Amino acid sequence: MSAPAEPGPGRTGGWRLADRSSSYLRSAAGQPIEWYPWGPEPFELARRTGRPILLDIGASWCHWCHVMDEGTYSDPEVAHLLLQHFVAVKVDRDEHPEIDRRYQRQVGALTGEGGWPLTAFLTPEGEVFLGGTYFPPTDGHGRPGFRRVLKEVSRLWHEEPERIRENTQAIQSALTRMREARSPADRPLDAFVESVRGEIHSSYDPVNGGFGMAPKFPHPTAVSFLLWDGFEHGDPTSTERAHETLTRMADGGLLDQVGGGFHRYSVDEGWHIPHFEKMGVDNAALLGVYVEGAARFLDPRLEEVVRSTVGWVREVLEDPRGGFGASQDADNAPGDDGGYFTWSRSELKEALASDELRLVTRFFGVGTDGRMPHDPDRNVLFRLLPLAEAAEGVYPPGAAAPALARAIAKLRAVRSNRPTPPVDRAVYADINGRFIASFARAGAFLGDRLVVADARKAADRLLKEAFRPGQGVGHRVDPDGARGFGLLEDQVAVASGLLELSGVLAEPKYLETAVALLELVDREFRGEDGLLRDLSPGLYDGSVVGGVTEPSYPLEDSPHLSANASAAISFLRAGSLTHDDRWTEKARALLGPITRRVGNAGLFVGGSALAAGLLTTPPATVVVEGEGAEAEALLRAARRAWHPNVWVFSGHPPPPFSLPGEMAGQGAPKEARALVCFGTACAPPVTDPGALGPLLAAGGRARTGS
Repeated sequence: MSAPAEPGPGRTGGWRLADRSSSYLRSAAGQPIEWYPWGPEPFELARRTGRPILLDIGASWCHWCHVMDEGTYSDPEVAHLLLQHFVAVKVDRDEHPEIDRRYQRQVGALTGEGGWPLTAFLTPEGEVFLGGTYFPPTDGHGRPGFRRVLKEVSRLWHEEPERIRENTQAIQSALTRMREARSPADRPLDAFVESVRGEIHSSYDPVNGGFGMAPKFPHPTAVSFLLWDGFEHGDPTSTERAHETLTRMADGGLLDQVGGGFHRYSVDEGWHIPHFEKMGVDNAALLGVYVEGAARFLDPRLEEVVRSTVGWVREVLEDPRGGFGASQDADNAPGDDGGYFTWSRSELKEALASDELRLVTRFFGVGTDGRMPHDPDRNVLFRLLPLAEAAEGVYPPGAAAPALARAIAKLRAVRSNRPTPPVDRAVYADINGRFIASFARAGAFLGDRLVVADARKAADRLLKEAFRPGQGVGHRVDPDGARGFGLLEDQVAVASGLLELSGVLAEPKYLETAVALLELVDREFRGEDGLLRDLSPGLYDGSVVGGVTEPSYPLEDSPHLSANASAAISFLRAGSLTHDDRWTEKARALLGPITRRVGNAGLFVGGSALAAGLLTTPPATVVVEGEGAEAEALLRAARRAWHPNVWVFSGHPPPPFSLPGEMAGQGAPKEARALVCFGTACAPPVTDPGALGPLLAAGGRARTGS
């Protein structure tokens, strides 16, 4: 959207943001800051006036962005200093990930820190010379006050321009060194996989599960890698650590125990107290890996997490027209910090009967490690004890689970009357592509056609409103059309989602569009060494200012799957659906330069290591033939079984799907049966549903172990 060049009568402060499509930008329209949205206008103004640019990048879900908006950017003196000495630009990082990516890297190269809000000072050419994250209006929180920062930056700009030049040159030199860094010699893919495996295990937390210490993020790609490693090498340690991580995250405050859905990360290493925003991108990735875990371990608790996550997404993020919104905020009001999601003892006592209160207090650890640091009376609910132990002396064994379910339903009802944290309902292609994939897989695993239908509805909306042949998918779907074309993440995420949906439904149009998107990626996004750039200059429809089209390569999981790793896995999955070897070779060719660039990133390249590992794992294909109850039982068993790269079809799929030659040549069966192939090697037909799970879990190999 465009805004008038000058304010109208009575327009002050952030009026230029009032009609933006981003809810985050609109929320700043009432601030006294003379904000500009990203585009050529503020850069031209900065050049014309000789002022530096203040760039603020944040998001609607970001707690500290709200704190800075409510305090720092509502401060009259800060507004006055910005008006006199700077040009202020505000960016929604979800709306413009390509801008956020570049400036996070520049600020990180200078300060070693990043995150949101990102606060950067730029030259009129768009180069960072100073930056940081959150700044209070006056000195506090261990940080200098923004009033003082602005005065000092203005002084430097006018009195020490050589310092400005030195900083910009140092940042650009650091970025060049990072971009040109290569491993001293080509590593074979198996050596790369083994290196990542060792680093993931060395970062594993044996006490709490997960990886690293506080703050602790979920790393779904690392869990998927461990599941593959346990499958491929029969290593029980990898398998056990994957299961423990999934269980501990699900038992912790990271999972909303009342309403479902995962918060973004845990501020402590025990998963007790989360940062409360719920991100669509995180929940899509976690839903996918919990489907894997539920199938691999046949664990009812993990299946329960799949159901509750699907339920939260449908209730909170799903768009009636199809697709899913971006996020739910951490806060429900200015100054809030988790009030919607936490509970005091008095609130629990008011909501529950006495026996229910005793059960909930024990089971969810009320008064223990989930107490909020700033308000110890408020508690994050997490699973402290096994249910049977928590119910001792309160409920007999058979009554504990129904009593807990009734108590949680009461808490949900009470919580629904609280002011609800806002939801960003923007429909972004990358997030929706990930949800299409995870909903398709979850629906197939659960045997729930309505969940698959949600994935189909999202895909159909994207194909109708955001996809253009030869141009790919736009980043954002707005009522007036799609925009934000030319971003790699959108193409590979939507291609991945369409591949998974096509495999569940055996519908050619989804596979054909996925292949078209992967061909576009292969043609339009290539950069140095054959890596994939995050942005295609030939397709990009955004404002080309501030160096936004300079090459940048998303190689690390952050913590969800990087775009290059996602492309490699999608190439492999497309190859196994079409039996077109060129896709497997494209994956292999992409993984070579990835391994040369990522160095010893370990935990943060689990997705690339998984892709490299899958090159050596023959894909599994299952075709269930026949009709009636016996065929349905076989299909259900196949879709609930686990293999790291499997496709399950009800009947023989039409072209462009392709089956292994031996499977494709089978004649019409006389009874319901499942044909199972690993690569091109096929097992004898299976008629017992109970045999499918062990056959797939073993990859067709006879072996013992987990």
